[in-house]
Amino acid sequence: MEVKIYHNPACGTSRNVLAALRDAGYEPQVIEYLKNPPNRATLKDLLRRMGKSVRDILRKRGTPYDELGLDNPALSDDEIFAAIEKHPILIERPIVSMGEKAALCRPADTVNELIAQKKK
Repeated sequence: MEVKIYHNPACGTSRNVLAALRDAGYEPQVIEYLKNPPNRATLKDLLRRMGKSVRDILRKRGTPYDELGLDNPALSDDEIFAAIEKHPILIERPIVSMGEKAALCRPADTVNELIAQKKK
């Protein structure tokens, strides 16, 4: 099974999730999303597999979220995707993809639910 983590090595939560995956016997493909951001189609697929909207993965702290006015409910998903494309730091992390499932693993122990589903 293909396992991927959209990872920021500077983030403690992201490092903890990566360690949990490895402890569970997985060697995920590590994608440093700030260097290699996912394209819109990949993000849409991840969101579909998470059952989330694009607004659900927006990171506010330490990002241009406020200055871009991304809390405006009138913004379309396309406008939010465009902001993410320009500023990948807006993606909350880490996102883990395992087979047909994906999850935003914040808090870090959210990854345990994904791992448990795959161990069945």
